[in-house]
Amino acid sequence: MPGSDFAGTVTEVGEGVSRFAVGDAVFGTGFPRSTAPFAAVFSSPVSLTTGAMAEYAVLEADTPALAHRPPTVDAERAAALPIAGLTALPLLREGQVQPGETVLVVGATGGVGSVVVPLLAATKAHVIATARADDDEDHVRGLGADEVIDYLTTDIVAEVSRRYPDGVDAVVNIALPADRLIDVSRVVRRGGRVMNATYPAPEPGTYERDDLTMDTIYSAARPGDLDDLAAQANDGTLPAAIGRRYRLDDGPRAYRELVQEHTRGKLIVTMGT
Repeated sequence: MPGSDFAGTVTEVGEGVSRFAVGDAVFGTGFPRSTAPFAAVFSSPVSLTTGAMAEYAVLEADTPALAHRPPTVDAERAAALPIAGLTALPLLREGQVQPGETVLVVGATGGVGSVVVPLLAATKAHVIATARADDDEDHVRGLGADEVIDYLTTDIVAEVSRRYPDGVDAVVNIALPADRLIDVSRVVRRGGRVMNATYPAPEPGTYERDDLTMDTIYSAARPGDLDDLAAQANDGTLPAAIGRRYRLDDGPRAYRELVQEHTRGKLIVTMGT
């Protein structure tokens, strides 16, 4: 059964489980047991599941990738947080963006971008977002972007270089493959940073410059991360970024559109009738 991110209610607990009780509202993410090696990198203890795209799912109780859902954060918003937020948090922890720094976010309109942009805005960074100007500009500005570059009609590197001849302080890449990052890295000032979340990571020695800090940081859940994300959703730091909603019996269409179509924010599958 597919499905990782979820929000729901505990209906049964296993022997020895004390962290959760029947009736608790919870949210989090889990991975199929066939991907246990990846899950072991994502969190410790691992977070495995029978699949969240279902009315009922079995999950590990002791993982940091599972948390109580505050009553002030509804289930849809909570279900949109885990993977996106647990990708954004490690990126920004590694990047240590400071107030006033200029950051280019490549891939700002998707699920991860919809968490990265507001978290950067909360640090008082100046955020430049790549987005479709006709469809997505209002969305990313609502998330906190200060400037928008239309990646469909504009050469991103040329436009950023025109606006910032001395370069930006950092690039956060959520969309481009490794070979495309070489070109984008040219817009970063000397001593700047490139934070990459796409797989595979660029090969060592890929970059022509030795004055850049380049890190590839993948999703990870630390104890308390989901609680932090829920708190920031509750206080308005993280706006709701739900692009489309589907019923459970329409789940296959949700997956198809995720793969085949341009999406904004997160796609949510509900139990609603």
